[in-house]
Amino acid sequence: MERIVPALGEVESALDVVNEFRDRPSGTLRLNVPVSAATLVLPSIITPFLKSYPDIRLEIVTEESFVDMLAAGCDAGIRYDDRLEQDMIAIPIGPRVQRFATAASPAYLETRGCPGHPRDLLQHACLRGKFPSGAMPLWDYERDGETISVNPGGPLVFRVAGAVDLAIKAALDGLGVIYLFEDWLKPYLDSGALVPVLEPWWQGFSGPYLYYPGRRYLPSPLRAFVDFINENRLN
Repeated sequence: MERIVPALGEVESALDVVNEFRDRPSGTLRLNVPVSAATLVLPSIITPFLKSYPDIRLEIVTEESFVDMLAAGCDAGIRYDDRLEQDMIAIPIGPRVQRFATAASPAYLETRGCPGHPRDLLQHACLRGKFPSGAMPLWDYERDGETISVNPGGPLVFRVAGAVDLAIKAALDGLGVIYLFEDWLKPYLDSGALVPVLEPWWQGFSGPYLYYPGRRYLPSPLRAFVDFINENRLN
């Protein structure tokens, strides 16, 4: 007993240290996210999260190629439901409904007129986004049960990532019609610098998800982030 009691005291002290760190997660959390999520979803989350967990270091990796999150060395990612990898746990993060918006500058619409139907875009100058894979997504619309996708042409093709600001500037300058996340264009729509085009046709879609491996024990920074997202989503 005389030999065991001091050893048990050391174990108890060690457990106290572990419990202290359990209450104060530390380490690096690497997130793999599309540029749209880094721009539109994370800004309202990062600051309160890092203030709540000052011992966590957050590293954001922006990626539009939909790579394997784990192969890329990341702990978790943000994707939309049509891009989620199998065997992953997914929880909602950010706005639950988003829309793609179409807009143009007042000067452009004064010169070229305003489209009344998505097919009219085929006669307009449109600014098109392109993924790193080379895919150029169609512009999708829906109204009263009618869905339509168009593949318009135009003077500018931009990379869906770093060149988005360039495309918005081109739209502001009257170069053509742009099609982007509504939240990305909202400041310019609110100011009148851009005018909504075909707004009754704007198609809504499900918001993004935080996804991560379905293993039982998560690294403490990831567990803290998951708990933070769940708590704030439910509040």
